[in-house]
Amino acid sequence: MKARLAASVALALGIAIGGSGCAMLTYQATTEKYDPSDGVSADVGPLDVRNALIVSDDGAEGNLVMSITNTGTDDETLEVQLVDAGDTFEIDVDAGETVSLGTEDEEPLLIEDLDAEVGGLVEVYLQAGSAEGVEITVPVLDGRLPEYEDLVP
Repeated sequence: MKARLAASVALALGIAIGGSGCAMLTYQATTEKYDPSDGVSADVGPLDVRNALIVSDDGAEGNLVMSITNTGTDDETLEVQLVDAGDTFEIDVDAGETVSLGTEDEEPLLIEDLDAEVGGLVEVYLQAGSAEGVEITVPVLDGRLPEYEDLVP
């Protein structure tokens, strides 16, 4: 009787583990953070920078497009510096607010001396307050895609 009960428990346990596809042992790719669009993202202290990209017609000047969310309780200033060009921009973001740059509804953050290749990448350094700065590689896109054609400077 005990042997039959033990065999039934072992069989049920085997079916449960086999039927789970070893999910309890397998790496879960859905837990990885990724950028679901063409731009790149970064966290700089309490500021969350999302979908940063540059839209340019010829690579000479560009429109920096991104959104910045301040998850903190204090107002913050994000410093954005193009590493090769040396241009620096400051963007104020109030506590708990989101600022969108370069969209159809917002003024573009125009980079006049971009000197980048369309389809290439530009190194951008982000700094907020005393938080450690972050360097990101931002793609330079043109207006061939319909979602970017109105964003070309």
